[in-house]
Amino acid sequence: MTAGAVIRALVLLVVILALVGGVAIYSILSRGLSTRVQPSAIEATISRALRGLATPQAMRDAKNPVEPTAAVVDEALAHFADHCASCHANDGSGNTDIGRSFYPPAPDMRVAPTQDLSDGELFSIIENGIRLTGMPAWGDGSPEGELGSWGLVHFIRRLPSLTPEDITRMEGMNPKSPDQFREEEEIRRFLAGEDGAAGATSDPSHKGHR
Repeated sequence: MTAGAVIRALVLLVVILALVGGVAIYSILSRGLSTRVQPSAIEATISRALRGLATPQAMRDAKNPVEPTAAVVDEALAHFADHCASCHANDGSGNTDIGRSFYPPAPDMRVAPTQDLSDGELFSIIENGIRLTGMPAWGDGSPEGELGSWGLVHFIRRLPSLTPEDITRMEGMNPKSPDQFREEEEIRRFLAGEDGAAGATSDPSHKGHR
């Protein structure tokens, strides 16, 4: 390649970067930085490209070393329900109050942008998280933790075919809110015939006080 061709290529690259930067700045100025708006097409494209670059090639090509046995998938289902569903929903749709509030919103993991990722990419995302998003790094660096993450990769592959029975099982494993705990305690006390169930509290500091 001649020196002139190199210079022209560099100039073209600078022009493209300037245009992309100008569009990004315009988007920020016109839309603000609120997480309530959908990312623009250019933001989504850039974020997907950066996500791909963030995973080393060796990891992208890694094969899942864990066999997808029934026990592995069941354990991953329980882990997903307890740790992941608050943001991603039991069905992986991302349709939760928390998931919708992120920027970008939690993705629908049942469809191509997630399902087309390699096992290694999914593992890397679970283990290491994604910068500048709501996805944290769940890996603790231990061999046991890595096996759990590989198990979750198998479960993510099953998201498009989850059954209503699977969802019902997961609902029973989801973390409970304080209101749910309070409601269950009131029901328990009522069924047990305990006095003052409606206004009861489990706070020990209330004992002995009037």
